[in-house]
Amino acid sequence: MKKKVVQQKWKKKVFALILVVVLCFGSLLFMQMRYTHVLGLVSLQHQLVSQVQKPKIAFLFIARNRLPLELVWDAFFRGGDNNFSIFVHPRPGFVLNEATTRSSYFLNRQVNDSIQIDWGEASMIEAERILLRHALDDPLNDRFVFLSDSCIPLYNFSYTYDYIMSTPTSFVDSFADTKGGRYNPKMDPVIPVYNWRKGSQWAVLTRKHAKVVVEDDTVFPMFQKFCKKKPLPEFWRDQVIPADTSKIHNCIPDEHYVQTLLAEIDNIYYETEYRREWCTSKGKPSTCFLFARKFTRTAALRLLNMSVLGDFS
Repeated sequence: MKKKVVQQKWKKKVFALILVVVLCFGSLLFMQMRYTHVLGLVSLQHQLVSQVQKPKIAFLFIARNRLPLELVWDAFFRGGDNNFSIFVHPRPGFVLNEATTRSSYFLNRQVNDSIQIDWGEASMIEAERILLRHALDDPLNDRFVFLSDSCIPLYNFSYTYDYIMSTPTSFVDSFADTKGGRYNPKMDPVIPVYNWRKGSQWAVLTRKHAKVVVEDDTVFPMFQKFCKKKPLPEFWRDQVIPADTSKIHNCIPDEHYVQTLLAEIDNIYYETEYRREWCTSKGKPSTCFLFARKFTRTAALRLLNMSVLGDFS
């Protein structure tokens, strides 16, 4: 009887010992699996971080047909390290292929829904909105630069990129336009006169402000309806001529739209119409302009060959 009791106790001890060993082994195996899982996650995280691309600048060109200064821009984009994207709004049906551009950067970069643009008409604003819509499809595009086909860069890509990305704000030439003749009282109350702004259409927008422009369905219709350029005298025979032609509204939409829209949205207030070029940053002299306009192909290429524009590499 005693022998049986001893055997049973021994069996229980052995079973307990085996159970402890199994539990320990299981715990070690579980810890090893978790450790391997954690290492895998850390490795994946590092891979993702290494693959994350820097925010990009979208260069938005409004062109007639070809880009006469494409070789200057080609030299500029060579230093871009793919931190940019290009969109071109030409006339409807125009395609940037090997027959129409000598720069690989511009190949097939035309938007497929371009419209006919008339100077001094709201179609210019719509072209800007079309470019922004396409550029916003890429989530990496974080800044949006409007350029004409006669624009050239004044600095290399690295400097331009760092300058634009150094601040979370948009770069918009905007001032209160208190002179009569352009603001149409019929815009009120949608666009009150105290929000009426003027400035250059060639701006740099943040992604937030680019979305504001694209999603706007309030201010833009007012511009389409009430902001129109003064008709040329040769067309007056088709209209009723007012006694004082100087009082005819002569509104150029692209010189007012973005500025006025941002004043409406962000409650930007300007006390005076007088402009001042702010060429300082944190109390130190700073660059005023990154691009220049109205260059002919010959002039721009000559500047590039003379290295006046600097080293773009």
